[in-house]
Amino acid sequence: MQDVMTQLSTLRRPRLLIRAARIGAREYNRDRHLQRLLGYGTLPIPGSALMKLMDMERQVDDLRREEDAAYSLVRHLDLLIALMGEAQLYQASRASLYR
Repeated sequence: MQDVMTQLSTLRRPRLLIRAARIGAREYNRDRHLQRLLGYGTLPIPGSALMKLMDMERQVDDLRREEDAAYSLVRHLDLLIALMGEAQLYQASRASLYR
């Protein structure tokens, strides 16, 4: 089984979608964005949040690939922004463990 960061690095999505998500990730606010996507309540740690977000994003990407009418570009973008923001938090938390 691959680790979370390896799974993220192997994601292949349209270039324009990734570019927009990178811009949005600059303004990522965990409390506001993550609660909107995962529901209100106690927020999970970054590693757990990443796994949940990856599952959610994979489902939305499947809809995109199937050209399903239920596909939402805005939701997909929100998920990618949250994935990028949580990945940065996860890497920072891992780096602090090795100091």
